[in-house]
Order: sequence, then C-alpha cells, then structure tokens
Amino acid sequence: MPDQYVMRDPTTQYPKSGPEFSQQQPGPGLQQQMGPQPDAGEHSYRGTGRLTGRKAVVTGADSGIGRAVAIAFAREGADVVLSYLPEEEPDAQQVVQLIEDAGQRAVTMPGDVTDEAYCTELIETARREFGGVDVLANIAGKQQEVPDIADLTTEQFDETFKTDVYSLFWLCRAAVPQMPAGSAIINTTSVEAYEPAPILLDYAAAKSAINTFTKSLARQVAPKGIRVNAVAPGPVWTPLQVVGGQPASALKQFGAQTPLGRPAQPAEMAPAFVFLASQEASYVIGETLSATGGMPTP
Repeated sequence: MPDQYVMRDPTTQYPKSGPEFSQQQPGPGLQQQMGPQPDAGEHSYRGTGRLTGRKAVVTGADSGIGRAVAIAFAREGADVVLSYLPEEEPDAQQVVQLIEDAGQRAVTMPGDVTDEAYCTELIETARREFGGVDVLANIAGKQQEVPDIADLTTEQFDETFKTDVYSLFWLCRAAVPQMPAGSAIINTTSVEAYEPAPILLDYAAAKSAINTFTKSLARQVAPKGIRVNAVAPGPVWTPLQVVGGQPASALKQFGAQTPLGRPAQPAEMAPAFVFLASQEASYVIGETLSATGGMPTP
C-alpha cells in the first residue's frame, strides 16, 4: 500500500460508502469486527522522526482516530501511553504490537475517561513510566444519535459531556504541571461544531465547547511554552459510527455529503495530529485544524 507521501487522487484514494457500511455493533465496539476495515495507517503510515524522544498520552487509542494517531506517533519516534475502555482490549493489543514493531514503548492503561481519578492516574502513569509527558492527544469521544430532544436522556447528555469535555479538563489539569516548554496538547473537535446534525444535539454541543476550551487554555499556557490546538475531523469511518453514532440506514451514504464524496479513514487524520505535536507547529497556538473533506468551517 502506498504511504502518505505518494500522490494520489483523494476522490478515489479510499472507497465511498455503500450498503456494506450499514452495520451495527453493541458499544463500545471493536474495529477488528468492522467491515470494511478502517485504515488506521497500519500498512501505510511512514514516519520520518518528527517526534523522536517524545512521551505521548493518547486517549481512545485502541481504534479509529486514536489508533491511527498512536501508530503515527510511534512511527515518528514517540513512546505512547494508550488509554481505552477495558472492553476494547483486543483492538488495543493490536496497537501495542504495532508500536513495539516500530521500536517504541507502549504502556496500556485501560479505563474510563469519565472517571476523574482515572484521568489523573493516566497522566501519573506517563510520568512514572516515561519520566513525564510532552504530548497529550485527547481523542476519546462519545456519539449517540437521538432524533428527538424529548428522547435525549439526562444520563446520555451527562455521559457525552463527561467523555468529550470533562475528560479534557481533568487530563489537561493533570498534564500541564508536568509538561516542559515545547509540549503540545491536541484536542479533538468535529465538523459537527460548525454544521451540527439534528440527531447529534449533545455531541455537537460538546464539540463546540471543545473549540472554546482549546482557545482559552491555549492563551493561558502559551507563556509556559505549551501549545494547545485542536483537530476537527469530518465524517470518519470508525467504530463510533457503528455503535449508535449514526442510524444503520444512514451509513450506506456516510460521507457522501462531502465534496470528496466519501468518508475519511482514520489514517487521513493522523498527519494533522503529528504536525500539531511536532516542533514544526511551534507558532501554531489556539487553532483548529479542519480535516473535513471540503465541508466548510469558519
């Protein structure tokens, strides 16, 4: 498979969605049970040493965008602490093997980012195992479609915000005091923050909050030499979509609304995170890098 440096037509680089995308799994879902299999860069991402010696924490690291970022970080020379739910262990062990194959250390810490104590311990694990943390990629997310606000429960609304927003607060609060100048925090927002789907009320609101959180924290910690930015993906083929993130009937058209006419693959998101983590982005602070397949964002 060509790596990310080979020029290709982006409209045909990956398949468009179709009937085979219409599937559902019970949450939290496993990437290895999806068909077609998402591409997280397992066979295509080539590193060039852009993160040599770095110490990273990646949430949602077992599958989807988090998996792709963990693989990319390792192939760029970083050691990685992997955060994921215990039920996602089979996917996580695949990532561990890929990181070790790249010659880097992988430390697993299964748990739930909706738990404040777990988030604090996650950062402490990086300090204990690696001697510190200088890259934090907050990627874990919760997305459940609910067509009518009357059916959106307080429990779901609370869990979405705890997964997508509270975890950022807890993890950043624990990480910043540990981070030396030159460190980077990368949050994950979404095109839903700008073009919210009516079935994703809580998710879109949480992603909008992440944008503002990112900009505010970026201004607060910039004098310390710590950079905070975000990535806003468009529709990406990940387990998030098949565990209730989208209706099964809608998945056969998933991503068709983009100018490229197809969904992204996780591997297409990883380079944005690598750039924002690297010293190449030394003057990029408080920004949201959109990777939406052409869907407009401010």
